[in-house]
Amino acid sequence: MSGNSNMSKRYTAEFKRDAVALVRSSGRNVTEVARELGVSPEGLRGRVKQAKTDRGEGVPGGLTTAEKDELQRLRRENREQQQTIEILKKAAAFFAKETMK
Repeated sequence: MSGNSNMSKRYTAEFKRDAVALVRSSGRNVTEVARELGVSPEGLRGRVKQAKTDRGEGVPGGLTTAEKDELQRLRRENREQQQTIEILKKAAAFFAKETMK
């Protein structure tokens, strides 16, 4: 297994939370815990890092999971609004031509 995507697709949110908690509470490093659980060390390391950010212990300026989710939602809404604007512009141009005939 490699990367974060395998872990996020294959395991439940509860499993991922428990894996992060195991790293924090066991005193063992990410690679050891990942090997024991049969998951990608890179994926688990990313989850541990994100959990630190969510607790306010991450790097300055790091986005929390909630902030990432909101940013993704806002970007999607923005794309949808831009598509609507383009459709409305085309419709307005079409009707403007029709009224000039």
